[in-house]
Amino acid sequence: MAYKILIKRLVPAHKVSDLTPLLLELRSHATTQHGYISGETLKRVDNPGEELVISTWQTKEDWRMWMTSQERMEIQNRIDQLLG
Repeated sequence: MAYKILIKRLVPAHKVSDLTPLLLELRSHATTQHGYISGETLKRVDNPGEELVISTWQTKEDWRMWMTSQERMEIQNRIDQLLG
């Protein structure tokens, strides 16, 4: 059974252009991780600042390994600094 991970982000309009490269970097690294199946980013049409990132993993452990990896934490820290 595959596992879907959902991450909701609130992105102020003036930060979208700074956030996009970080999300692309994060996804690029995720695609090389063991157990990664797919990912997508959805944007709400009725609330442009809200995004939902969905990734699919073969196992919960595969996701946990990626979530706690130094590589991911470094990129996530930059995202957190940008979004506050």
